[in-house]
Amino acid sequence: MQSLITLLALPASTLAGSVLWSGISDSSLTVDDIDKWSWSNQVGAWQWYIHGSGETSEYLGISSEFKNPAAADAQGLRITIDGTSFWNGQTMERSELIPQTKVNLGSGHLYYHFSLSTKETNPPNPSFEHQIAFFESHFTELKYGASGASDNTLSWNADGKSHWSVQLEAGNWYNFAYDIDFDSKNVGLWASNGSEPLTQVVAPVSASTSSNSADWHVGQLRLPGSKSDDAAEDWFWSGVYVEEGPITTEIGSRSSGSSSGSSSSISASSAATSATASAPSTVQSVAPTESTRATTTSADPATAATQSPVSTTVSSSMAASPSTAAPTKSTEVATPTSSSAAAFASPTSAAEFLTDIRALLNVLLSRSGSGSVHARDFTRYL
Repeated sequence: MQSLITLLALPASTLAGSVLWSGISDSSLTVDDIDKWSWSNQVGAWQWYIHGSGETSEYLGISSEFKNPAAADAQGLRITIDGTSFWNGQTMERSELIPQTKVNLGSGHLYYHFSLSTKETNPPNPSFEHQIAFFESHFTELKYGASGASDNTLSWNADGKSHWSVQLEAGNWYNFAYDIDFDSKNVGLWASNGSEPLTQVVAPVSASTSSNSADWHVGQLRLPGSKSDDAAEDWFWSGVYVEEGPITTEIGSRSSGSSSGSSSSISASSAATSATASAPSTVQSVAPTESTRATTTSADPATAATQSPVSTTVSSSMAASPSTAAPTKSTEVATPTSSSAAAFASPTSAAEFLTDIRALLNVLLSRSGSGSVHARDFTRYL
């Protein structure tokens, strides 16, 4: 009885979702391991076929120096694009990894996690539009830069419209989780910096959510427009995984191959629904922009018949900014253009304890209905 009372007294934030797929690197992973993947040898956690004509080591790097220090990875990824990154005859420059899995990553309520950073060495060119961490249909993605104008804005887009943005600062780790409800056709965004826990910065908005479980492009696509730039751009990735809700908000609480763990999660009593967001001290805001569509050269039909679907229509919704604020040393999560962010504090009163108990029971009931309640969820409290 005492064990049950102890369990019920715990806030709902102690529960976490189940990892469906993990791209988190252990200490033994090498570039050669990823390079072993092919259509006839589909091994490892990643599909690797969207890249330029050079050696894999020109576009990928794996090192402990490439990870978010707060993340659970033993190593992080460097994904590079340069003037040789034209893939399959397209005019877009691309270096992208795709999850290698048979798990269904395109239904239910899922969270797509990753951390992203750049450095002062080989920085991205803000005069080219970049599409980052996108799905085949581009229903959600990050964007950076603007073709024909210099724009240092990193923005999150849903259905072609910007809902959140920040000025990209070299050396800062940006943590993200795409909050995707494939069934209800909604997508939101959780974000933080460095080792800070994720907070909801954009409440779910309507989007044409879809995935065949093999079309989340972890990497970057650059639209060179009428100009060209052979200089290498390095983007660094860490903490990449997909989980079934409730969300894990603590950075570094997931490790390679894990399926459960201790973390913070959304409680029923603190679901963000207001239209006004709160963010730490320094904030920046960019209004949504209208979406346009730019048709690009399609993949060779014979090749596409044997490979996973590849984007032939590229979303372009970044408007050129006549003037862009310079990055500041104090980097904070930006204010969304339409959403809310909620703080998840520990209960301090009996009423708040009761609220958390109700939230916990709601979570347990919802998870028991889907058959996802496991004994491991409770062993640490018994």
